Amino acid sequence: MVVTQESTQTAIPAIPSYLVYEVLNGRPLYYRGYKEVLEKNLNPESIMGSSALQSILVSLIYGHVLNNRDKKKYIPVTNEAGVHMALTDNLSCDVAIFEKGTFAVTTKYFDVAPKIVVEVDVKIDLADFDGIEFNYVAEKNQRLFDFGVERVLWVLSKHRRVMIAVPNQDWIFTDWSNDITVMEGCVLNIKKLLEEEEISY
Repeated sequence: MVVTQESTQTAIPAIPSYLVYEVLNGRPLYYRGYKEVLEKNLNPESIMGSSALQSILVSLIYGHVLNNRDKKKYIPVTNEAGVHMALTDNLSCDVAIFEKGTFAVTTKYFDVAPKIVVEVDVKIDLADFDGIEFNYVAEKNQRLFDFGVERVLWVLSKHRRVMIAVPNQDWIFTDWSNDITVMEGCVLNIKKLLEEEEISY
């Protein structure tokens, strides 16, 4: 029997589209843990949901923004809101704050830029970014800025820090116990939000 090179190669399984978290600058980014799913060591549901801490932080931030925004001008959305930027770019946002009247309400992704985006932790596999979270954060920030987003906040729970990023300005890292301006009339303090709910972390 003749063994060809093709028959000795291990077939690489195609990666199902449901394991794609978002598409950034034309390349799909997969949920952290997707390789374990492909190897059948985890089921898809175990990597696609948020952790308890992430869920609480997103909920508290969204609720705070909802209650402290200018209700005539802004609407915050959550649940990994999809933002369609181009044929090759679809990003997910933990909390996105849009100006009212700038978008149509449809069953598709938003196709206009939110004014402000708040992200809580990194949920993707970082292989394309040399395993470094900041490389992904910086690239996503820049793509959001290019689309028209005016401010991006990253809440990094492991370090209890918040990154404040604005186009063409120095990006600031600060402790999450400090007051952070989300927008006019809305100041966020992550530590206080947790303490008000009597949540220890």
